[in-house]
Amino acid sequence: MSSDKTSQDKGIAGSIANFYGAMARQPMEMMKLGLNTSNQMFGILSGLGPMGEGPAADKRFADPVWDSNPAYKMLKHSYMLWCQNTISWIESLDLDNRDTERMKLLTGTILDSFSPTNLLLGNPEAMKKTLDSGGQNILAGLRNLVDDLVHNEGMPSSVDRSKFTVGDNLGVTAGEVIHRDALRELIQYAPQTDKVKGTPILIVPPQINKFYVWDLAPGRSLVEFLVQQGYSVYIVSWRNPGAKDADYGLEDYVKSLDHASEIVTKVSGASKIHVAGACSGGITMSMLLGYWAAKGIDRAASATFLVTILDTDGAANTSMGLFANLEVLSLAKTMSRARGVVQGKDLAKVFAWLRPNDLVWAYWINNYLLGQTPPAFDILYWNDDTTNMTARLHGDYMGLLENNGLVSGTAKVLGETIDLSKVTCDSFVLGGSTDHITPWDGCYRTVNMMGGASEFVLSSSGHIQAIVNPPSNRKAKYRRMEAAPTDPEVFLKKSTETEGTWWLHWVDWMAARSAKDKAAPKSLGHADYPGLCPAPGTYVVQEAGRA
Repeated sequence: MSSDKTSQDKGIAGSIANFYGAMARQPMEMMKLGLNTSNQMFGILSGLGPMGEGPAADKRFADPVWDSNPAYKMLKHSYMLWCQNTISWIESLDLDNRDTERMKLLTGTILDSFSPTNLLLGNPEAMKKTLDSGGQNILAGLRNLVDDLVHNEGMPSSVDRSKFTVGDNLGVTAGEVIHRDALRELIQYAPQTDKVKGTPILIVPPQINKFYVWDLAPGRSLVEFLVQQGYSVYIVSWRNPGAKDADYGLEDYVKSLDHASEIVTKVSGASKIHVAGACSGGITMSMLLGYWAAKGIDRAASATFLVTILDTDGAANTSMGLFANLEVLSLAKTMSRARGVVQGKDLAKVFAWLRPNDLVWAYWINNYLLGQTPPAFDILYWNDDTTNMTARLHGDYMGLLENNGLVSGTAKVLGETIDLSKVTCDSFVLGGSTDHITPWDGCYRTVNMMGGASEFVLSSSGHIQAIVNPPSNRKAKYRRMEAAPTDPEVFLKKSTETEGTWWLHWVDWMAARSAKDKAAPKSLGHADYPGLCPAPGTYVVQEAGRA
């Protein structure tokens, strides 16, 4: 079994070296693997032995032919047996937990690549379409392949980009850019009610993606929903940095965000504001909140953290959290130093290969074997529309993650040590039950870090769907309880489930912490901060580094 021993971590290369060392020390484990697999394979082929089984909900083998056709059934179970035994073998080696998880992930990626469903003859759906269409799907697939080789760096396209235009059918809620600096634009949205809440909300998106995930198509836009509920909404639109922006770091982003919050109070006339951040935007927001607490600035009426991990020990609770939140960013260190930025498209590729069945091979099958056009889905378009991260900001984030700075007390910004226990406003923390990037139990740890009352909500969704969860989503549901316990497992057992989107609960939660309603403003901006251009602004559509 895997050892609990700990050693100095030397990264992925060190884990691979340790893996080969363990293989050399334990040759009998590999011999057992070979003998057991051979015997079990013989049992499957002869119909005398047990079948290898994978996840019950494995979408790759959903076609009924996999169980009705004897040849396909043997192929499926032989492959499943191979995968199952290989992972069990890795777990049997004398490796520490981190090395074991790394090797399982790397090996799992290889095993997924050899799935029979990725080949024409091994995919009954593709074979049926080939026969029905006279091979037209193969010709269409070749055209798609050539197009992806030329225009998508060889990766199978995940979305039909021709169906979307930011400012046309995405990011269309009415508003104005009221301020712009070297790092961000600040957008104020037009009210859609006669009265608005006395406390506005400032939204902080992640720096590695564009802001309009909060403002997708009408009916699916969280910004639109908030405005319709009577909130004065402001959002940051981060600029896409280029190589010349390499020296902009976390302090610069926090300073820019602090200035944006001052502008919101001046334009709205409110002394306090709600702040809401997602993923890396939530980390930046936490640094701002800690800075305010250290300086005695009482500006936050509430803080909302969506799919955000602040205590990075929580990321190590699951293999995906361990690898995706720490290892992937570590892989980008060399590239960021050389280029001045971490390119969003490079990170997107690595994250895709962490879930290859859903984010690579599913599109391989759709585009090339079935010869179909990629889906036209707004979330997939946004996910493909990445931005860069400056080398210094990337390094600052890595320092926080590796040192767990927000827990260890080593996090500092603008000359102040950050202590989130001194942040006394109430906090709303959201996790996604199927989130593979920021696992929900890692997000949960935030409730134990803040100084005010903290509520945790667990949405039945993944990383992005946790944000894009409109009332029209009939499958939406979430779990919550009044006083969040210290242990996430206790929360899971004692919390109650509610049908519908958490959006409805969130606006009520903020309303209870807002100043009384007042008349909606008749115009946007302020004498000192007049409108510069209509939303969604200019930064969201500019190329990297363009000012």
